[in-house]
Amino acid sequence: MPSMQLPTLLSDPPVTDVTEYAARGGGAGLRRARALGPGGTIQEVILSGLRGRGGGGFPTGRKWQSVREAAQAPTEGDGSGTNRAFVVCNGAEGEPATFKDRAIIRANPYAVVEGVAIAAFAVGAERAFIGIKERFGPETARLAAAVDEMTAEGLLGDLTLQVVLGPEAYLYGEETGLLQVIEGEAPLPRILPPYIHGLFATVPTAGWSAAPAGVVDVAPASNPTVVNNVETLATASLVLANGPEWHRSLGTAESPGTIVATVVGDVLRPGVDEVPMGTPLGEVVERVGGGLPAGRTVKAVLSGVANPVLTGDLLDTPCSHEGMRAAGSGLGAAGFLVLDDTASMVEVARELSRFLYVESCGQCPACKLGTGAITDRLDALARGEASPEDLDVVAFRLRTVTDGNRCYLPVQEQLVVSSILQAFPDEVAEALDGTPRPERGFRVPKLDELDGGVATLDERQALKQPDWTYAEG
Repeated sequence: MPSMQLPTLLSDPPVTDVTEYAARGGGAGLRRARALGPGGTIQEVILSGLRGRGGGGFPTGRKWQSVREAAQAPTEGDGSGTNRAFVVCNGAEGEPATFKDRAIIRANPYAVVEGVAIAAFAVGAERAFIGIKERFGPETARLAAAVDEMTAEGLLGDLTLQVVLGPEAYLYGEETGLLQVIEGEAPLPRILPPYIHGLFATVPTAGWSAAPAGVVDVAPASNPTVVNNVETLATASLVLANGPEWHRSLGTAESPGTIVATVVGDVLRPGVDEVPMGTPLGEVVERVGGGLPAGRTVKAVLSGVANPVLTGDLLDTPCSHEGMRAAGSGLGAAGFLVLDDTASMVEVARELSRFLYVESCGQCPACKLGTGAITDRLDALARGEASPEDLDVVAFRLRTVTDGNRCYLPVQEQLVVSSILQAFPDEVAEALDGTPRPERGFRVPKLDELDGGVATLDERQALKQPDWTYAEG
């Protein structure tokens, strides 16, 4: 793949203030959007082929268009009420093996803020939010400074933009759980997506926590809301500044542009870097993670904990939505966990299942009970103490764990665990015979820090309990 000079999301050196941002060309995307108007701005994003970088890969322009149309549509009843549109930037990064959004914020928070302003202009939102975890201290400070500086310079116009700090919960990063936190609730996923029922709606949204009792004196409104992640919105600012043709010139036809990839696990130099979409997975592992130590080979690669495992013979797979799909997996947020030939995949399956179990919110019994039962049986299997009946329970729970699900978490359990057990049947058989592979003390790579080729994992995650409290260490 030919090399090219890329406008980068990972500015090096980092952008220090709004003056420097302007000197580097910042603000051009927002100026272009205002010249085009809301409809023209959305059309530019549609033509660029930009897809969401948070994991789902949904076309960004189509999302903006649907929210704008829904906000302008008559409300229920006599049609006298009005919807409001909102924009939410999802910076509540918690997907294991992922550090891209934090890296972008540290390098250039101004591009993120500009992207939020472009989206708000496009859909007609006068208020927007950036949700981030309260423990992300450096990122919070950088974002808050960028919002203050750009507001003071008048760059955001009439837009009110607020940085919202949220809890240390995986589901805070789920888009409806994020809306719950912005409204002052716990991050319990809702039934309906944000583009149907968004922030501060006066129609039922959650089905779990009811609105305060009393008479509603306004017409029902659903307030459709755009939710895009940090990388998506920062990329949108580049798309408007450089044009859809520029974005289409990078990556592949179905997955244009670049993506910020994270590579951790059994690699020499865990890291994060920007690569063109379609770059082969093995090249990403080498370029971003430094490859493996001498004598080691790749046994498996996981794209976070949201997609089926890829075995080591699939390193030619292009890192694009269509490429990963053709290989039987998904691109996700491009956070890659690399496992070498010494890894116990039964142990990996157990720990990933446990992560999803403790992070499940408990609203859907099939999810909470199912992930717990799967984790228990995989624990017995990893110890060499499981029976064939235990595997029957795992199979049954994997089929039913998604019953009535509100969010994607139980689907992740289904995809990740089943794919590992199917891809490594010999290890399952050995463990079932009572001779499991030696455990390595595998830990889910929930990242606290990633800098200088060193990945620091969240020490508290192993102590987290299913009720979201922490055991004493």
